[in-house]
Amino acid sequence: MGPWASGRRTRIRAGVSPAEIRSVLERHGLRPRKDLGQNFLADARVAEKLVTQSGVGASDFVLEIGCGLGVLTRALAARARRVTAVEVDAGLVRAVRAEGALPAGAELVHGDALLVDLRALLAAEPAPRRVVANLPYVVSSPLLRRLLDLRDLLAGWGVMLQREVAARLVAPVGSRDYGSLTVLHRLTTRVSRAQDVSPQCFWPMPQVVSSFLRIEPLAEAPDTAELARVERVARDGFAHRRKTLWNSFRDAAAARGAPPDATAAALARALAAAGVAPDVRAESVEPEAWLALARALPEAHDGAA
Repeated sequence: MGPWASGRRTRIRAGVSPAEIRSVLERHGLRPRKDLGQNFLADARVAEKLVTQSGVGASDFVLEIGCGLGVLTRALAARARRVTAVEVDAGLVRAVRAEGALPAGAELVHGDALLVDLRALLAAEPAPRRVVANLPYVVSSPLLRRLLDLRDLLAGWGVMLQREVAARLVAPVGSRDYGSLTVLHRLTTRVSRAQDVSPQCFWPMPQVVSSFLRIEPLAEAPDTAELARVERVARDGFAHRRKTLWNSFRDAAAARGAPPDATAAALARALAAAGVAPDVRAESVEPEAWLALARALPEAHDGAA
């Protein structure tokens, strides 16, 4: 490979191997951190394929969550206009910078993607904008939720997840995997499963299969405030999956201190308005019905019923 903008050759080659990853980490006194779910992508061909499947084009700005040792970052930089990668591990940030591992057009930011102002990072760049991320299990759900609130700035996002988490985003109504996260994504995005990624493509090798999803925002969807109400109502409904909606909502309202008589009347009105029977369970309710319930029952779920 040719030199990067710094004028020196990177010591991490584009086509890394597990042995090379170990060597780089050892050189900087690092080891994979289980608390951060660190499994490093070790196949440049897979990285290139994921970039293609994410829809990244030459005019795109890409915000990458989780740089690692930069294998996916380099593949993104080869395709996109500009890449900013956010990495939480200070040791990896030092190693990547010391190794000159990123090409021109790729910037590395040290920070926690759960705390960094992602909206500011995105808004600072002209559209089109995309996010690409390899999300460890421990932070996948909160980061997926954050991305939904950033959809007004994004042309789309591609995420690699543990296959069991990915199944929740594409789960059909009535299935065991169908839940509040499914509802929120179905109301606001189009989710497609691009491919599964074998554990052999990572080092250290995880004990789970990963799935890469491509997600695109819908043109018409609930706004941020309304989506928050849907989330609150759906979480109440799915909190006890074996209970009927009536019982789940009643218990949630009681926990917020709502008077029982007012709660019963509000629940009856909201369920009737949404066309939902009180004796159904949460997994049987279509996403559009959850939206109707949120519109009919916001006060009851703020504890004001």
